[in-house]
Amino acid sequence: MIRTCLQLSVRDLQLDVEVCGDPAGEPVLLLHGFPQCRGAWDQVVPVLAAAGMRTAAPDQRGYSPRARPVGAAAYRLPLLAADSLGVLDALGLDRAHMVGHDWGAVVAWYLAARHPERVHTLTAISFPHLDAYWQALRTDPEQRRRSRYLPFFMSPESTAALLADDAAGLRALFGDAVAPEQVARYLALHTAPGALDATLNWYRSGSLLDDAEPLGPVRVPTTFVSSDGDLVASPAAVHGTAEQVTASYRLAMLPGVSHWQPEQAAELVAAEILARAGH
Repeated sequence: MIRTCLQLSVRDLQLDVEVCGDPAGEPVLLLHGFPQCRGAWDQVVPVLAAAGMRTAAPDQRGYSPRARPVGAAAYRLPLLAADSLGVLDALGLDRAHMVGHDWGAVVAWYLAARHPERVHTLTAISFPHLDAYWQALRTDPEQRRRSRYLPFFMSPESTAALLADDAAGLRALFGDAVAPEQVARYLALHTAPGALDATLNWYRSGSLLDDAEPLGPVRVPTTFVSSDGDLVASPAAVHGTAEQVTASYRLAMLPGVSHWQPEQAAELVAAEILARAGH
């Protein structure tokens, strides 16, 4: 299995994108979350490639060294989604199976709702449909409790706090769910000058809390992968997501798995992607 890292021009950015698999295979775009990188999919990609799929996994805006615009406004959700469409365009792809974890799932939900013509299927991991999330934030005390980390990540002080003591704060986010060598890769990215400020701008943009305009229904076949050890979304947000999808829908609940599903349960995640894609 050969993996190739490309540098793709997307408007005024240079995104690092790793591609793998049969060039003639069905394309799948893999969008990572925070504070990871495209390496989050390292164990998922071989399973998809062996099934004949062509994978593309970008280091997204803020994560690619040549794609770190200054200021939180440059990390609003429509711009993040436009980057993914730019990757598809640069690879000559009209559509792809869309897969996202954590913040990558937020982008993937947005693409499926606002640009369904570019999305074959959606597999969203960890983070629910934004409208379900916002509804839970308004009405569900448990979701409000689970979202208490947001003001910290949005604050200017979070960068220094997470990097203090040899990035102990960042390291602690992963617990023992992610292999030490993988955590080291993530820390190497985020301890580079300016990197963590850029990736935290995803939070500081306010996109997760901006419910002024509903995302709207998703009309493409969708699987939402959650897990009983993931503390990001409350049960109300998880189960409310079904109401936001008008096409074929499945909730896959992974037992005994934390928030870090692509690393901790790669084979289960890959199986859900393949099942949704019809493999």
